[in-house]
Amino acid sequence: MSLKKLVIAIDGFSSCGKSTFAKAIAKRLQYIFIDSGAMYRAITLYCLEEKLFKNEAPDHEKLLKSLPDIEIHFNYNPKTSLNETRLNGRNVEDLIRGIEVSNYVSTVSQIKEVRQKLVALQQKMGYSGGIVMDGRDIGTVVFPNADIKLFMTASVGVRAQRRYLELKEKGTEVALSEIMANIEKRDYIDQNREESPLQMSRDAILLDNSQLTPEDQMEWFLELFEEILNKQNS
Repeated sequence: MSLKKLVIAIDGFSSCGKSTFAKAIAKRLQYIFIDSGAMYRAITLYCLEEKLFKNEAPDHEKLLKSLPDIEIHFNYNPKTSLNETRLNGRNVEDLIRGIEVSNYVSTVSQIKEVRQKLVALQQKMGYSGGIVMDGRDIGTVVFPNADIKLFMTASVGVRAQRRYLELKEKGTEVALSEIMANIEKRDYIDQNREESPLQMSRDAILLDNSQLTPEDQMEWFLELFEEILNKQNS
């Protein structure tokens, strides 16, 4: 009898390492990793490139007309062993990680029609199980019946420092104070938006990784995974 492949949902605050952790889990389990945040970032990049923003919000009518023409999918890169985000056939993996997209993504992600389009796509991707998906509402909206639900958090200072080092490594110079302000702003928007606000599901397991190394996190998760998998297959 083959073991059931689980759906693993990872939610939490921005810049707390959700995607990095989710990628590591997917690689370890040989599951498919789906970066839901990258999908919202791709639409944000589209809005910026098409000059759809008016002040800090995109032109709602123009964005709705454009949604059917926006195609997002992931391509596996054998050189990096990672999936790359493609927007209308173009690799935008590096472009969507910049500070400008970060400044606007929470505004775009709170638009009802954008969330509906991407949630439907995410649910289709995860239909057969064997996936790890991270985001803001994966365990509450996208996969409310996920086999494993994690909610990740870390202090704002720790998250800002991690993001600063990540951008610096890529050659992007941004003040730590600007990154911290961006994180605090995104936290507020994510928790207070009307459409799918960020909240911890009742059956999610909290993971505060402020003081944990990646190795500590993985060891903790693998014990949890084995426990739940054994229950599912007993």
